[in-house]
Amino acid sequence: MDLTSALRDAERRLQAAQLAGDADVLDGLLEDRLIYTGGPDGARYSKQDDLEIQRSRIQRLLKVEEEELIVFVEGHTGVTWFLGTLEGTFGGAAFNARLNFARTWIYKPDSGWRV
Repeated sequence: MDLTSALRDAERRLQAAQLAGDADVLDGLLEDRLIYTGGPDGARYSKQDDLEIQRSRIQRLLKVEEEELIVFVEGHTGVTWFLGTLEGTFGGAAFNARLNFARTWIYKPDSGWRV
């Protein structure tokens, strides 16, 4: 499998793990140095924060509907752009939003693609 196809598959596994709240799968897809800004509160999160959000079920996704996914790979660096709808709850508050966001990925032969 070429790296572009592998990255597309990794992005979709990430979406499925988020929908399922599967912190174990996410642990393998997230780089230990992960930092992202997100969620309804606009706060900055680490990998450990994200895993705790999944394990505690603070965030529960009911829907992840991809409209468009663009994948770009250069060497062992990749970027995915997702356009779609997310629906669920965060901290007990319901949300439903059409979002457009990007993720930066790195590829390592021993661990594959990680955000």
